[in-house]
Amino acid sequence: MPAQPLSRPNTAAADSRSLLIACLCAQWCGTCTDYAPLFKQLANDFPHATFAWIDIEDEADLVDPIEVENFPTILIASSGVARFFGTVTPHIDTLRRLIQSHQDVSASAKTAPEIQELVQKLFKRSIASR
Repeated sequence: MPAQPLSRPNTAAADSRSLLIACLCAQWCGTCTDYAPLFKQLANDFPHATFAWIDIEDEADLVDPIEVENFPTILIASSGVARFFGTVTPHIDTLRRLIQSHQDVSASAKTAPEIQELVQKLFKRSIASR
């Protein structure tokens, strides 16, 4: 199944100024299965953001060459720049605080080039799916 945006921003366009929160997961992962409805609920708290649930096996062409070793792995990007990429504990309040602390576009961010490439692919997909 292709990466599906769980929500779209309320703004007219999802572009490089948008906030993107993606969860990289696997269908076989019990933790991810339990986390999915919580992740979807969290989208209501950030209506200006795009939330995407990405199965790393079904969407290997999208995620490649990134190796996701633990779940859930979260990607947070704003202004077209990855602000966070890493594994988090599967507690929704942890993710809520993480999003709040990384949505500031003035924050500096250092991520690997392949993570930045994934951000660009996800923003393009978000725009194309409108």
